[in-house]
Amino acid sequence: MSSLVSVDLPKVIVDEVRRRAEEAGVSVEEYLLDLVLKDSDPKASATKYVDKALQLLEQARVELGNNDFRQASEKIWGACALAIKAYALAKRGIRLETHRDLWVYKNEVAEELGSWVAATFRQADSMHKNFYENLATREDVEDVLKDVEKLVKTIAEKIGELSRN
Repeated sequence: MSSLVSVDLPKVIVDEVRRRAEEAGVSVEEYLLDLVLKDSDPKASATKYVDKALQLLEQARVELGNNDFRQASEKIWGACALAIKAYALAKRGIRLETHRDLWVYKNEVAEELGSWVAATFRQADSMHKNFYENLATREDVEDVLKDVEKLVKTIAEKIGELSRN
């Protein structure tokens, strides 16, 4: 897993990035990753999204260990969103840019991989809400983490199969 790196930016830039990420319904990391990969090859971008999703799951485990359920929840949501975005890129070459795009496309993923995908997505979305409301229990967060990990790994396998074909 790669380590985190700090970058000093003027507050006005950080505030604007946060505002735009929130407007899009995504984390700052996800927003920046979208910007960086915007003009990249879709299949290469899909792999990077999956790699970042796996990193977010690891970070969620660390946050759980620190009893920070809010941060763990947001990392879980981010991993789920990136996995769905990765699948859209690898399978159809499309970029999902909004929270609504994710909600619509998750149904296509569920049709291909199984109805559990839609249920997992909805659970992950509840983690996104938990970031703001801080209502979930440890057990809630742990359960969703397991389900999202299954989703990310399943999508990683499918993307691997697509790139070999």
